Amino acid sequence: MRQLNYSKPGFYIKLARFCGRANAVTDVKEVVAKILRAVNEQGNKAIIDYTAKLDRVKLKKSGLRVTREELNSAAKILTKDQRKAIKNAIHCVKEFHHKSLPQNWKRKNPHGGIVGETYYPINRVGVYIPGGIVPLVSTVIMTTTLARLARVPEIAVFTPPQSDGNVNSGVLAALAINGIEEVYRIGGVMAVGAMAYGTATIPAVDKIFGPGNAYVFEAKKQVYGIVGLDLLPGPSELMIIADITARADFIAADLLAQAEHGTGMENICLITNRKKLIEEVRAEIKTQLSDLNNKECIKTVLRDGTLSILVNNLDQAVEIANYVAPEHLELHVSKKYLNPLTKKIKNAGAIFMGENTPTVLGDFAAGPSHVLPTGRTARFMSGLRVTDFYRRSSITQYSRKSLLDAQPVVEAFSKLEQLDAHGRSMQIRFK
Repeated sequence: MRQLNYSKPGFYIKLARFCGRANAVTDVKEVVAKILRAVNEQGNKAIIDYTAKLDRVKLKKSGLRVTREELNSAAKILTKDQRKAIKNAIHCVKEFHHKSLPQNWKRKNPHGGIVGETYYPINRVGVYIPGGIVPLVSTVIMTTTLARLARVPEIAVFTPPQSDGNVNSGVLAALAINGIEEVYRIGGVMAVGAMAYGTATIPAVDKIFGPGNAYVFEAKKQVYGIVGLDLLPGPSELMIIADITARADFIAADLLAQAEHGTGMENICLITNRKKLIEEVRAEIKTQLSDLNNKECIKTVLRDGTLSILVNNLDQAVEIANYVAPEHLELHVSKKYLNPLTKKIKNAGAIFMGENTPTVLGDFAAGPSHVLPTGRTARFMSGLRVTDFYRRSSITQYSRKSLLDAQPVVEAFSKLEQLDAHGRSMQIRFK
């Protein structure tokens, strides 16, 4: 765990380098562009060829789509506890996002004209569920539940095949329980290409959702404009602000949990005004790491993507948090500071308040979607919401009387902007 001191010169330069670590990967633009071009031109053939080359899985055109039988079979092999957990998580996500469902409205404006907004579910969306390193069953819930709540007519899910050509049974089971029927065993850039361009057997989508690795991230950027995109979530990030009341074992466990995602590009950070706590957390990490299943990928993150920052006070910690804009922000501080500190945080994907609120609650169960902005984009973007599955149209309707009230404004602007055809469009209605 590298350490920075807020009071030392060049602090923010070094912090900026750490924050940009995930963007400093080998340039993948050309590789991604080549695959996307092939999918656009050759469709299913390119998908099958690149899946064989990159994933070492041989697929047939008839086997690209997961069958209904496969979905139903996967759901049947779940244990009672697993089925209960998936249903509980879906329920919590629905409950949270139901409060954000947009409402159509109409009212009179100052001219007396009727104005309003109408919301429509996006007709067809594509959802990417990563599965290369670990099967993200929870991502199924955090994305498709919102699409279902928004009543999107067509939801197509894309997820990589395993080495045997099958899709992870847990992922399929969650999809089946959530009522998703259109699923493709296609991963990586090929999946993004299929969603954006379509093929002979796969209709293109209108908007793409879901996280992915550096290649998926870059592919989504390259097809933006052909299709809509969500918030381009990248490798996981966690920042913890801790004071004298914080427990080192809790902090270590939470840092290790996010390091476990496995891409090697995760960023985890501890900020505290207590130097001894940094030492205690380091010791706890070493102890807890010893019996974890994914210790090897965690070690990579501990070596390259872990940072501790020593500050003089919690206000400095808030300043740093608002600069970094972390995906997840945990506050391990005394109760009297918890609410005041939270109010000062302006930039964070998700805030977890108190030592009994670990980020894993957001990963799996609490309700807010775990698809969150990364790479400092929480400065201007928010986590995935149900409204992201809608598009909006404004509505305007004027009567002759309200049109007359608006006439002086329109004529003034048409003269200011030297657009006489605009002015005539209004004048002709009063001849």
